[in-house]
Amino acid sequence: MDAREDMEPSVAMREYLAEIYRLQEDSPTVSTTSLADRLNVSPPAIPRMLKRLQNVGFVKHVPYQGVELTERGREAALREIRRHRLLEVFLVNVMGFTWDETHEHADDLSAGLNDRLTERMAEMTGQPTRCPHGEPIPDRDGRLPEVNDICIVNLGVGHRGAVSRVRTHEPEKLRYFASLGLTPGTAIEIVGRAPFNGPMRLRAGREEVVIGYELMRSLWVT
Repeated sequence: MDAREDMEPSVAMREYLAEIYRLQEDSPTVSTTSLADRLNVSPPAIPRMLKRLQNVGFVKHVPYQGVELTERGREAALREIRRHRLLEVFLVNVMGFTWDETHEHADDLSAGLNDRLTERMAEMTGQPTRCPHGEPIPDRDGRLPEVNDICIVNLGVGHRGAVSRVRTHEPEKLRYFASLGLTPGTAIEIVGRAPFNGPMRLRAGREEVVIGYELMRSLWVT
């Protein structure tokens, strides 16, 4: 057996793997530039870490495109994402934080989590399948619950459904979404839309709200 197969990723590796997984949800491969932007680290640091991840079999290089997770890297990434999203639920449901505070706190705290602590948090929060932002939480075996939703930018006037996910970590945007009542589970109807990527008018619950194109890209609905 290759000794690399027994290697557990370091805290820094776990952070990189989870972010590569998130970026791969929108693109098959991940560039060093996009990874540097998301992790807020200097671009020269990225190739060094990617080389380490490649050497131990967590990622593979795709010429002229970037990197992608191997199956082993995907498994490690999903374990880290489970820790992170369960911690976000714990921070909201048990500790009373708001959803715009959780991502940064979870980033800081997840480094100290092990599987035992993670599963205790899952028990205390009722084995949740979604984080406070609506993102699916992998189960203990790394399986993701099925999510059938679509970004609201792809829908037209008359569509009715419910908010499924709010896909941003920016606190200001999350606070604004909350002020409009656009949180996971809220019933919505598209009642108007301006052309050329103009704003959209929604009925959210009993209120009508207007959101611009930038915010639309973060809003996923059923």
